[in-house]
Amino acid sequence: MKTTIYDVAKQAGVSIATVSKVISGKGKISKKRREQILKIMEELNYQPSMIASALVGKKTYTIGLLIPDISNPFFAEIARAIEDQAHQSGYSIIICSTDNKDERVERYISLLEQKSVDGIIIGTGVENIEILRRLETRSIPFVMISRESTALAVDTVVSDDYIGGILAAQHLAELGHRRFAILSENLKVSSSRERIRGFKQGLSDMNIPFDDKNIVICDYRVEEGRRCAYELLQYTEKPTAIFCCNDLLAIGAIQAAKQLGIKVPDALSIVGFDDTILASVTDPPLTTIAQPIDRMGKQAFNLLIDNLMNSESVKQRIVLRPELIIRQSTQHAKR
Repeated sequence: MKTTIYDVAKQAGVSIATVSKVISGKGKISKKRREQILKIMEELNYQPSMIASALVGKKTYTIGLLIPDISNPFFAEIARAIEDQAHQSGYSIIICSTDNKDERVERYISLLEQKSVDGIIIGTGVENIEILRRLETRSIPFVMISRESTALAVDTVVSDDYIGGILAAQHLAELGHRRFAILSENLKVSSSRERIRGFKQGLSDMNIPFDDKNIVICDYRVEEGRRCAYELLQYTEKPTAIFCCNDLLAIGAIQAAKQLGIKVPDALSIVGFDDTILASVTDPPLTTIAQPIDRMGKQAFNLLIDNLMNSESVKQRIVLRPELIIRQSTQHAKR
């Protein structure tokens, strides 16, 4: 038979209200008595009902996390950083993969509401701004990570994608490259737009022209990077350098070059973005723009907790600076 709060109260010789205060962390209870009750809860294997707590307006200590795809190493690492921070604070995370589709975002938000989560961290593209407006209307705290909304004042944590694009352009230009191409995710994703804008600005600052016809839009997967790079590398005036808006596309580009017998970096330099675990183990190891993934996850979680503690707090936009990590997928252009 499942242990109830009544069993815990009886065993501890206290009222149900006292046990409830221990669970919620509120009320004036001595440290000794609190520890005694917690020990009895452990001995009886008592698990407080999160849903029951929600029905009486208490926290459930659960948070929803919406990301495009848990199999994408960048978002897997973001999820782990958030989960680690949540664990230290006594929270659990419900992770939902949306494929950047609004209908899935709406369905998962509805599910998370039913689960009575305390708040939501959104790391997925949301095209329909009304989805976010409805969260505000329902007073569900949320924070965006690696994504932005220009239409709403929202707590946000991002890497400076624009600066990241500039760093990639400067590195390749300083290596003597002049024929460039870009592999990017859907331009509806704010991070991709900013990375491209930064890359073009970096070249412009060095008086190097760039033709927008060399921007190729793909899905974010390795196979898409491979397919698009394969086409690019068969141009008569093929690029000597490709900037990829994430590491998965960059790995796909390396694979396409190998299929065509083009050596990386001897005949083609490739720069990725994110610096996930894959960047250091691919062949050759990938030069990439490193996002501070761990810090981003922790900052997003802490912003959400601040929001839960004070719903009137001023919305913040935290921008963390990325850095260029040079490995073996780039070298000086051959004359």
